Amino acid sequence: MGLTSGLGGALTDNEKASPGIPGAAHAGYSFAGFRLEPDGTLFRGRTVVHLPPKELAALELLLSHAGQVVTTQQLRTELWGDAHVTPDSILKCISSLRVRLEPEDCIQTVYKRGYRLSAEVRRREVREAETMPRLAILPFESAVGFPEHLAPAVMDGITSRLVNMRPALVAVLAADSVASLVRRELTAPEIGHALKADLVLRGMLHALPAYYRLRAEMIRVEDGTQLWVEDLLMEQTLIGGMEEELVNRLLFRLGAPAAAEVGHTPPFSVSRSPEPPAEGSVSHKRLNGGGLTLAAAADTPLEDADAARKREAYDTYLKARHKWHSLERHRMQDGLHELLRVIEADPSLVSAQVDLANLCVAQALYGFMSPTEAAGYVRGAAESIAARDGEAVLPALGWVQFHVDHNLRAALDAFSGSSQRGRDPHDPWITRLRIMFALSRHRFDEAIALVRDAMRDDPYSAHLHNRLAWALHLAGRPRESVEQVKQALALFPDHEGTSFFGSMIFAFNGDPERGVELAQKLAALKPHYDLAAVTHGYALACTGRHAEARGIVERLQWLSRERFAISSFTAALHLELGEHDAAVEALRTADRNRCPWFFQVLADPRLKPLHGDSRFEEMRLTLPRMEAEAAEA
Repeated sequence: MGLTSGLGGALTDNEKASPGIPGAAHAGYSFAGFRLEPDGTLFRGRTVVHLPPKELAALELLLSHAGQVVTTQQLRTELWGDAHVTPDSILKCISSLRVRLEPEDCIQTVYKRGYRLSAEVRRREVREAETMPRLAILPFESAVGFPEHLAPAVMDGITSRLVNMRPALVAVLAADSVASLVRRELTAPEIGHALKADLVLRGMLHALPAYYRLRAEMIRVEDGTQLWVEDLLMEQTLIGGMEEELVNRLLFRLGAPAAAEVGHTPPFSVSRSPEPPAEGSVSHKRLNGGGLTLAAAADTPLEDADAARKREAYDTYLKARHKWHSLERHRMQDGLHELLRVIEADPSLVSAQVDLANLCVAQALYGFMSPTEAAGYVRGAAESIAARDGEAVLPALGWVQFHVDHNLRAALDAFSGSSQRGRDPHDPWITRLRIMFALSRHRFDEAIALVRDAMRDDPYSAHLHNRLAWALHLAGRPRESVEQVKQALALFPDHEGTSFFGSMIFAFNGDPERGVELAQKLAALKPHYDLAAVTHGYALACTGRHAEARGIVERLQWLSRERFAISSFTAALHLELGEHDAAVEALRTADRNRCPWFFQVLADPRLKPLHGDSRFEEMRLTLPRMEAEAAEA
């Protein structure tokens, strides 16, 4: 019996299903353009790389200790056990493995200690498909009057709890892909079929005078049958308890064992059940476990001024989070100020510190904040939460260490730590920064492999699709980059990233009118987005409309006197206008400002006319120097 039909026979109304115990997880890895499957098959792209058993064992050991030194003794024990071998045997094994991994130089020799895999490594937990149903959680709809910032918060809380639950009972599918298909107005079963899901969960939130109501329903994708409906009613002051209650009911429907552990308790997950939780249940363990949380407040009369202050701070945090995820300049800046107020009111709220760091990095990438200013906030957040949950801010800190400090060794350590964090196989934010990191190091094959690997988990992510087009462009693969842009436009015609990268790629590859069209659309959609103006000017210059393009350059130069503006992409515009020296100066400004796009743009094929210019070549030496310093560290 197949998985879907098996669930269909068990998940009837008011009955408890038992999908079985998840199978054992096996590790797979992606690194430096390679993919090692759990069965020991190594791929470079789609090509199989054959490894002898000893070299495969050495590679697996290095991958499992990525970023750490593996001693010669560890290698000897792992590969040969108690058998006597000479030191030359290990040297020959590693040398042969290096040859097979060429041209990637990702195995470093650490003098008198051993070896270290220096490439960014992504670990994947692979399970047999039939062990867990695949669940797509649709964004919860909210009726008129329900606070707009609470709907995504409730859904994120439910998703996080299910993802971090051990043992896992469902495989939660990527939220970005689900949201993309919802925007295309597909029905719940259609979304499920597109993502190869077994189940779809959706909900509607209503606001009543003193209560919030959630009506949730589970749909079987195979035939579109509604398996069950749950109605939850929660006091408005106890909104955090809604996600906990729904997860508990969902676990009951899936036959969760009493010993299941559900991760990520929100700071104000306050639930007041009509009956006390049974001894041994998830809720009982939560209320009677370690440190006191406001989940226990339902059973105590405590509601002092400090608790009220923290509750208000958390609500402000949710509003700020909703604003900065809009990726709109003014709303992101409002979100920043609100996060600062939240941290001042409740320094113990780690999630606010993490969001502050990520928000500042996002603003720098979009050109809404200078990288040095963003770096100050990121460092402050990292120092503040180092003793509690420092790993959560590692991706943002790695970004600062690379782009602002030019300290590649520290950045490698940070990204290595972040790649091991959490159980979710694809964290969109970490994935985005790791792709940016690989592109900035000019490791284009590695970046392309990272994107394609992530797309297996998140096939309808607009960001991944347009970033793949950009990676192919930087790698000097114009035909593939154009085809990828066309595919991205077919899937996400209104996404700002698709228009931005698509405009540049079309204009550079012989279709400037299409580039102008996309840039105009982007500028209308994001009027305060400087990069939209830059790509518009470049596309105009490619069509020969130089006067209009120069007008855009003059406006951007005027704006740069008032506030921070990204200048990296302006270099290609100056070159198209025949302004060679102005292009060099734009890059120098980007370098001084520590622009997060600077290193990527140095590899941009549009800047080929600068090749051989001593000023440009000196800038291009910065990255090799950083790589050499990291290797020596």
